Amino acid sequence: MASQGVGRRAVIVRLLQALVTIVLLVLLWQVADGADALQVLLSANPWFMLAALAALTLHTVLAAERWRLTAGALGLTLGRGHALREYYLAQLVNQTVPGGVVGDAGRAVRSREQAGLTVAAQAVIVERFAGQVAVLATMIIAVTVTALIPGGLDWPGWMLGLAAAITLASLAGLGLLLAARFVPGRFGVRVAELSRTAAIALVGRRLWLPQLALSAGTTASILTAFAFSALAIGLSLPFGAIVALVPLVLLTMLIPITISGWGLREGAAAALLPLAGATASESLAASVLFGLLGLVAVLPGAAFVWMSARSRREPARVPNG
Repeated sequence: MASQGVGRRAVIVRLLQALVTIVLLVLLWQVADGADALQVLLSANPWFMLAALAALTLHTVLAAERWRLTAGALGLTLGRGHALREYYLAQLVNQTVPGGVVGDAGRAVRSREQAGLTVAAQAVIVERFAGQVAVLATMIIAVTVTALIPGGLDWPGWMLGLAAAITLASLAGLGLLLAARFVPGRFGVRVAELSRTAAIALVGRRLWLPQLALSAGTTASILTAFAFSALAIGLSLPFGAIVALVPLVLLTMLIPITISGWGLREGAAAALLPLAGATASESLAASVLFGLLGLVAVLPGAAFVWMSARSRREPARVPNG
């Protein structure tokens, strides 16, 4: 009965996420001139779209290598091909299933044989944490620089306040996480263990430099993919906007109230990119195209699922003689 209740609540949450996604997209269609955004999308430059797909592919390759490096530091050995296949599959699930973390949970479960589920889950959590911190750090540095240097972005006061609030909230969250290590009981023990794990995997001896390089690479590739998506619909974003505004747009996808960030990302783009001279419809079109290309970029995950299912269906061959 308890499991049925949990399952029913999960279904309700997924339905609410789908409803919020639809409502947000419908509102954006009305507010940001969806008809014009659609016309812009239909005339998108295919070469810039291919460039965006290449950047998204590079992002997956680098993120898979970061996961492999993180897992290796914790005693979980992953081959490069295996890590890449699993990462593609996780991204495919995250893109198509409400919640955004189901694919990562599956990645942990399928890699648990060598060192157990706890270590496998820690490797996935730490790897995802490193990626999000890199995007957040890029945003903080870029907002600070573009606000202080003459000729940077013309930040309205509310936007600087929002960026400051995100920064303070992130630092407060990190502080609470570190303080939670001292909470009595199992929770404190688990947080302390995860903190030690993150320190070993991210800043351990001979690891901090490759971890930094990989996280910088994943951040650069995802921002480049968005920039190429914008170029595909004729929107040329200045460098300051790419490194300061686009991370803010992408970070909204972490709020788990829609399906894979759809609607939130588009709303953030329509609100923020006009600071760089874009129209609301161009911003909406760029974000939608980025999302669609993101779906295309994870299709290799579907191929891996198909090949795996096919191999399980094929009967084992018995040698002659």
